[in-house]
Amino acid sequence: MTPRASRPLALLAALLVAGGLAGPAAARPADLPGVAHGRGASTPAQVQAVADYWTPERMRAARSADVLAPVVSPGQASAADVAPGSTSRVAGRQPQAKPSRPGGGGGSTGAVTGAPWTAGTAVVGTTGKVFFTLGGSNYVCSGSAVTSGNESTVLTAGHCLHEGPGAFATNFAFVPGYADGARPYGTFVATDLWTTQQWQASGDFVYDVGFAEVAPVGGATLTDTVGAQGIGFAASRTDFRYAFGYPAARPYDGSDLIHCAGTVSRDPYGQDTLGLGCTMTGGSSGGPWLSGFSTTTGLGTLTSVNSYKYTADASRMYGPYLGAVAEQLYRTASAA
Repeated sequence: MTPRASRPLALLAALLVAGGLAGPAAARPADLPGVAHGRGASTPAQVQAVADYWTPERMRAARSADVLAPVVSPGQASAADVAPGSTSRVAGRQPQAKPSRPGGGGGSTGAVTGAPWTAGTAVVGTTGKVFFTLGGSNYVCSGSAVTSGNESTVLTAGHCLHEGPGAFATNFAFVPGYADGARPYGTFVATDLWTTQQWQASGDFVYDVGFAEVAPVGGATLTDTVGAQGIGFAASRTDFRYAFGYPAARPYDGSDLIHCAGTVSRDPYGQDTLGLGCTMTGGSSGGPWLSGFSTTTGLGTLTSVNSYKYTADASRMYGPYLGAVAEQLYRTASAA
């Protein structure tokens, strides 16, 4: 295999940050080692300014720019596995007030490589599009509401909120339940951003994980509004998972929630990440991978996110293994 064929392809660009409401900040005393923290909108006026910034025109124009990451050839990846930590799981939650969602459950249970999700259920509300600014340009990713102590936490990919290495994104907003331009639950603006120090320092895809705390909308937290998916750590590396996202690059257009499903396996080139048969493209980065997913309730356990592909194989998506470092990151963000 040529070097190009073994080169990982990030699903979204990470460019230099210039201006905006968010930026890097020194770690707070409560932050644990291994956690990189950035400030988002810190006042109600700033929260409103970010929400107003994301007009329908800007959301439609936000780009999903694929960029090549540094070459990782067979044998060049880290020799050490991700520290698994202790197996732990936090359950998900239905929303406090049941919002109207299309469909009645009963989605497919076999392997799927990239099809619209039409079964409705909770996953329609907990999954959404992430919008942010890097280097003066606007970009789009995907994300998921995750159960948390603050009821306001979004899980996404590290490269969807930090350039790795470099600065944190600005104008970060999460739009749950996005549907062809509609924002049925509002726009949730980030007040704090977190990623792993491994992603911050070197853009290591093994640790391509990020969390955002978001401000309430209309006085209601994210979890009360849309519910939340559970999250688990040190999970099986060979289980059956569902992946969701909003791919924006061809053949998709970013307007619909797309899903894949299948049994995961290890990255074939030595990185301690997981692969899943999936044709989703740029824009799906940060979308959730769910173990034990119920097609009836739309709830499962978050065990990875869409992260990268290899240039020689567009048919397979890769995501980080959530081990001890990711758990530490989650517990810091969840308690903020």
